[in-house]
Amino acid sequence: MKILVLLISASMLMALLFLVLFIKAQKHGQFDDLESPSFRILNEKNKTGYNAKRKI
Repeated sequence: MKILVLLISASMLMALLFLVLFIKAQKHGQFDDLESPSFRILNEKNKTGYNAKRKI
């Protein structure tokens, strides 16, 4: 029975920690713009790697 209390309290503590970290990330703008970084790589002018070597 002691292990059950220990596991429940540990899981509640972890859930609270994840909630605090999520709220902190939300307040600092972590999830504000999810689409621009994926489109930015398509519009780069200084391409490197495979696409720079291809002749289009």
